[in-house]
Amino acid sequence: MQVTDQHPFRVAFVAGVSPDKWVRRWRDRTPRDPIEVELVEDADQVAVLHDTRADMSFVRLPVEREGLHVIPLYVEVPVVVLSVEHELTLLDELSLADLADEQLIEDAPMTVKDAVAVAAGGGGALVVPMSLARLYARKDVTSRPLVDGPESRVGLAWRIDNEDPRVETFIGIVRGRTAQSSRDQPPEPKRKRKRG
Repeated sequence: MQVTDQHPFRVAFVAGVSPDKWVRRWRDRTPRDPIEVELVEDADQVAVLHDTRADMSFVRLPVEREGLHVIPLYVEVPVVVLSVEHELTLLDELSLADLADEQLIEDAPMTVKDAVAVAAGGGGALVVPMSLARLYARKDVTSRPLVDGPESRVGLAWRIDNEDPRVETFIGIVRGRTAQSSRDQPPEPKRKRKRG
């Protein structure tokens, strides 16, 4: 049987997720095993796993879990993005009640970047995870925490049938296991005790 080179380990991520620290740890820990990282649209965050363009994907939850393992990683704080001239910027934080009379911008039919531009022009208020507000920050918008808003969670997903041992290595890196972790190292042979 012909042996072929293994493809680089491929990790996808959605906007607002920053996988840099985990990628750096991967490169430090496994310098001979290349890793490729790709930004994907939210709509493709699971598709890249099913069509094998990626081995693992940092996803914004919830996602359709059929055929996938998913580990929830952290919760993102919701914020309201507003024009810097909006009167609600006088408050340090906002609640859903504060937004009752506001035009809410739905980012579904457009990109988040475009929705932020609408908010900048005074077209309403946009509720997004803080990571996206930071990613698309502009001088003409600001954001305020939404204390009772919908929380967004980020997770790590991969196909159930992906038996590549590098998956377990990457999970260990994301979960903070050290290079000497028992899961990343072969077990040491047990030594027999000398009798007496």
